[in-house]
Amino acid sequence: MSAKSMRSFAFGLMIAACLCAIAYYSTKDQSTAKEVEKPSVEEMRNALISEGYVIHTEEEWREQLAATEKAKTKEKEDKVEEEPKEAVKEKIVYRTTITVTKGMTSIDVGKALKSANIIKDPMDFVNEVEKQGLANKLKPGSYEVDSNMKLKDAISVIFK
Repeated sequence: MSAKSMRSFAFGLMIAACLCAIAYYSTKDQSTAKEVEKPSVEEMRNALISEGYVIHTEEEWREQLAATEKAKTKEKEDKVEEEPKEAVKEKIVYRTTITVTKGMTSIDVGKALKSANIIKDPMDFVNEVEKQGLANKLKPGSYEVDSNMKLKDAISVIFK
């Protein structure tokens, strides 16, 4: 852009701003200048009640909160009393047959055991195998394990 066209553009903006200001201040619209009367407390109360709202004083509100809190604590106490009755729960036992193929590592076996819900963390399996010095003694075959077994028992079945 050249300096002349930049000046022309700026001059046009100034003229447009002036015209907008003249139009704004020359029209005196009284609708925006009206003061709104504040309704009285009784008028506000009646309007809210007619709309279906319930109005409480500060004291009534505190009583409601206290009653609600008391009901919650009683409900919690009732649940605590009921829990020992429900303490007997069935434990789900997962059983699977792990097939170890040639070239598998203890990491692969750990991941397979994790996906079969036998163990929670495959790295625990890998670390225990390395701790026992069995990492190189993995042999191909099929091994049956279940989630009731401890980690050492599952390792002894797979690395027998």
